[in-house]
Amino acid sequence: MLVTIYLIFRARLAALRRAKDKLEEEVRKATREILEKNEELESQKSEIESQRDLVMEQRDRIVQQQQELQASIRYALRIQTAVLTPDSEIGHLLENYFILNMPRDIVSGDFYWVAQKSEGVFFCVADSTGHGVPGAFMSMLGISAFNEVLSNHKGYNANNFLFELREKVKQSLHHSDREKETADGMDAAMCIYNRKSGTLSVSGANNPVYLIRDGEMTEFKCDKMPIGLHFRDKDPFLEHTIKVRKGDCVYLFSDGYADQFGGEHGKKFKYKPFKEKLLEIHKLPVSQQKKVLEDTIMKWKGGFEQIDDILVMGVRF
Repeated sequence: MLVTIYLIFRARLAALRRAKDKLEEEVRKATREILEKNEELESQKSEIESQRDLVMEQRDRIVQQQQELQASIRYALRIQTAVLTPDSEIGHLLENYFILNMPRDIVSGDFYWVAQKSEGVFFCVADSTGHGVPGAFMSMLGISAFNEVLSNHKGYNANNFLFELREKVKQSLHHSDREKETADGMDAAMCIYNRKSGTLSVSGANNPVYLIRDGEMTEFKCDKMPIGLHFRDKDPFLEHTIKVRKGDCVYLFSDGYADQFGGEHGKKFKYKPFKEKLLEIHKLPVSQQKKVLEDTIMKWKGGFEQIDDILVMGVRF
C-alpha cells in the first residue's frame, strides 16, 4: 500500500514537473515573442518619428516657400502698381472718373493706362491673357508697349493707336511663326479725347465702350480680334468718333464683371444687367458709382470664387 502511494506520488510529481517545464517553455516562448514585438514596435516607432520629422521639415520648407512666394508676389504688386498711371495724374487729365480694380489674385492681368500727348488725352482698359503672375507680366509688357507707341504716335485716332500697339506687342512676343502661334496678347478698349476739337475717338479689340448721354446708352462695337497674333492681324481697327457733350459718361471695362458667377443659381452676371446698372447709376457722383458697382458684384458673387480680374473705368465729361 505504501509502495502504491509512493508510485502514485512519483507519477504525479513527474506530471507536475512536465507541466512546469511545459509552462516555463511557453512562458519563454511568449517572452521571446513579446521581446520581438517590442523590438518591432520600437523600430516602427523610430521609423514613425523619423517620418514625422521628415514631414515636419517638408512642411516647414513648404511654409517658407509659400512665404517667400507671397513676398515675391507682394513685391510684384508694388512694381505693377508703380507702372500704372498714378491717381494724381489721372485726376489732372480726366477730373471726374473712377476706376474699380478688383484683381482675382494679388496681382492682375487687367490694367488701365492714361496719358497725355499735346491736345490728346489717351485712356484705355486692357485685359491681358491670363491672370495672377502670368497676367501681371503681360500687363507690364502691355503698359511698356502703350508708352512706346505713344512716343511715336501721331494724331488722335484710337483705331490707329491699337493697330500700332498690336504690331508692337507681336514684336515683343516674337509673334512671327504661325506654326508656333500662341494666344498671348490682350483685349483693349481705347479712347482718345481731343481737347482742342472736343471729339472722342473710340476703338476696341474684343472689348466695346459704352456711352451714356441724356439717359440713353450707345454701345461702340469692338472688332473681334485681340492685340496680338490673329488671322486678322493685318486688318485695321474700326473707329467711332463723337462730339463730346458736358455730362456724357463713358465706360471702359474688361469681361470680368459680366462673367462673374453668382446669384441664386450660380450663373454669370452678364452684360445686360451690367448695362442696366450703369444706366441706373450714371447720374451719381463717380465715387458713388464705383461703390455701387463694387457692392453689386460682391453681393452677386456671394460665396462663389472670383473667376477673373475685374476692371471698370468710368469717365464723366
